[in-house]
Amino acid sequence: MLAGLAPARRRVVLTLLVLVIAVAAALTTALVGRRPAQVDGPVPQTRPGPVLLVPGYGGATGSLQSLADRLTAAGRDATVVALPGDGTGDLHAAADALDAAVSDALARTGEATVDVIGYSAGGIVARLWVADGNAGVVRRVLTLGSPHHGTSLADLAGSVASCPVGCRQLGTGSEVLAVLNAGDETPDGPTWVSVWTAQDETVTPPDSARLDGALNLTVQSVCPDARVGHGDLPRSPLVQRIVLAELAAGEPVALGPADCARLSG
Repeated sequence: MLAGLAPARRRVVLTLLVLVIAVAAALTTALVGRRPAQVDGPVPQTRPGPVLLVPGYGGATGSLQSLADRLTAAGRDATVVALPGDGTGDLHAAADALDAAVSDALARTGEATVDVIGYSAGGIVARLWVADGNAGVVRRVLTLGSPHHGTSLADLAGSVASCPVGCRQLGTGSEVLAVLNAGDETPDGPTWVSVWTAQDETVTPPDSARLDGALNLTVQSVCPDARVGHGDLPRSPLVQRIVLAELAAGEPVALGPADCARLSG
């Protein structure tokens, strides 16, 4: 058909065709990269989506790799989020990195929601991300040893040594934590689980990890004789089994001593 056109007209038609193809490609990319619509109200709990794991202060992704591998072996799509810089900067920037990772996971899997695990300071990052208008795309938020009400260790670091912005944001008088904890600590949308160890010497006091409105579990409330420190939380086989149980389809599970033998085996 184009062969019968004059050269000038043929060039015009070809230019229009190229423009149409380019616009179609741009629209396709936009649609593919667009997040599913957020749920208004409680997020359905029956279908678990991909899991995003957020490292603690310092951003060491290796600390969460064994937990991610355990989730993958159980059939879950698990990604450890790389935090900007050295992981000691502004926790809001870390929340932006989580947001980008969530978008990638939803686009890649076609799922409507994610589960988020936040280890230590990563739990604060997860809360900041949820509070920034994302409650409708996360099914469950599970925090591991997170200083939801600050840690005296950060207070000490701020008084005797250099304490980067991320460190200061984890102090007991932190403005970031004061805003997060004003009113509802667990906004509607996802279900919330906080797991910590009574033997934590990094988050002090350990029950700073208690989160109003969440299912709160100490490792020792499940297995009273368990010896688990702060750094052991992501790699302890017992804690990994607790995490798997709490990320299963349905509502979070109120585990207790009757479950210890099963989870320790």
